[in-house]
Amino acid sequence: MRCGACIALRRSLVSTKRSPVWALTGAIYLLLSGAGYAQNTTSIDLDKAIELALAHNHSLKATRTQISQNQAQEITANLRPNPVFGADSQFVPFFSPQDFSGTNVDQVQQFDVGLSYLFERGHKRQHRLQAARDQTAVTRAQVADAERTLTFNVAQQFISVLLAQSALQLAEEDLKAFQQTVDISQEQFKAGYIGEGDYLKIRLQLLQFQNDVSSAKLAKVQAMVGLRQLVGYDALPENFDVIGDLTYQPLRTGLDDLKLQALRERPDYKAAQLGVTAAQSQIQLAKANSKVDVTGTYNIDHVAGETTASIFASFPLAIFDRNQGEIARTKYALTQSQEQQQSASDAVLSDVANAYAAVRSNDEVVQLYTSGYLKQAQDSRNISQYAYKRGAASLLDYLDAERSYRAIQLAYRQSLASYMTSIEQLKEAVGTRNLP
Repeated sequence: MRCGACIALRRSLVSTKRSPVWALTGAIYLLLSGAGYAQNTTSIDLDKAIELALAHNHSLKATRTQISQNQAQEITANLRPNPVFGADSQFVPFFSPQDFSGTNVDQVQQFDVGLSYLFERGHKRQHRLQAARDQTAVTRAQVADAERTLTFNVAQQFISVLLAQSALQLAEEDLKAFQQTVDISQEQFKAGYIGEGDYLKIRLQLLQFQNDVSSAKLAKVQAMVGLRQLVGYDALPENFDVIGDLTYQPLRTGLDDLKLQALRERPDYKAAQLGVTAAQSQIQLAKANSKVDVTGTYNIDHVAGETTASIFASFPLAIFDRNQGEIARTKYALTQSQEQQQSASDAVLSDVANAYAAVRSNDEVVQLYTSGYLKQAQDSRNISQYAYKRGAASLLDYLDAERSYRAIQLAYRQSLASYMTSIEQLKEAVGTRNLP
């Protein structure tokens, strides 16, 4: 194949007869730019795709802002009450301007300046801060759970790309191989070894191979677009490619070990555990809020030529409202959090059990194909092809063997993709990407 840069280089070299220096310079630039363009394709593997998604996925970045919002609420919870400044002037003769004098100001008018402050009792500020910190811890675990979900979605979509890529490769190989059969059949038809009806059947069968290639190309494009959406459009160029193959890696651990690991690793279960701690902090805060606060005031007063100071203290009498309702509500909220923790534990164990069963089921399917069905389908296709080309088998037998081979190969690739997806689902259920 000839690239555009090479053609431009050749044209530029021809033009050197008229302007050798400038033409040669332009030719070199075109060649280098063409080479740079060819090397500009970005290739990523699964780990890189997950890394980019965790860094660039906008939905996840929006979720992470909740941590910053909670940290801002910690600042609010730790703030002390503001002091209150007050001042007043009484007996000012606005409607008798003739009475304005220094003597009037000193002897008749009254001036008061004061400062008051709310003294919180029961360590309310400390309990508010602790409750806010516990809520931030819950939010962190929830964000980690969102990262876990995104990681699985990226891995699942990446496997879809690998499947589409493998299916496209199979379709192109089948088309190339069948094209050779069509060429041989054309020569046999011209030589009179086969009839026109058989030759046309083979030509029509070629259309199916061509359709398979077109469908596989479309499936790959759609899978790549879906992967780029999850990773982030600003993280990958439009012409990116993926690195990897559909592979089989057996699982080497038992169900009980995976369940124990899941209870240690799953961020949603950690969030449920931290929710119990946060609920307990809310109970302590509600009890602290039941304590009566005291407001202290210091005033400086000027009356009848005398300047004096006054100290006041006021507090509500806790006769009716002792925050009973909020204390009761937070206790019920604690019970709710404990039940949610137990529910999360049950969900974790169920997810692991289901994912583990899916892995074992898909493992058995893959083993069925690798135990002999793949080789049998290939041998059947090769034998039928060999026999047909030498007139020892009918066209229908050959086409049937060809269809069976394609179906088995595609089903095997799909079973590999299903197995890899079930492994990723098990990783998500356990809460870690490091499985034995």
